[in-house]
Amino acid sequence: MTLPTSPEQKLRSLPAPARAAYQRFKDNGDPAALDEVIMAILADFIPRAQAGLLATATGESRLIEDLGFDSLAITEVVFFTEDLFGISIGNQELVQIRTLDELRQFVRKKISERPAA
Repeated sequence: MTLPTSPEQKLRSLPAPARAAYQRFKDNGDPAALDEVIMAILADFIPRAQAGLLATATGESRLIEDLGFDSLAITEVVFFTEDLFGISIGNQELVQIRTLDELRQFVRKKISERPAA
């Protein structure tokens, strides 16, 4: 099995609704669409035993304590997100992200700070 490496390949690995949400976000900056993409990325990397928890998660749900993400899964989420959106997430920044809302806000901020293409 070959793992996706380019942003386009990574995007193709997401479910169709998430790909459509990514395009909506890219076309008009829709934050709800970005949230949908982030949730799809999380769903892809959440430990299988915890997968059902995402359906009932709230913005205050903690990635590690409530949703069961471990350091490897979080690292995979970070790499995928960095590649897909062309952002960089430093270790010091990462340790400050504890909840779903913090993750969403952080990714939005990082994307808004990207240099214009």
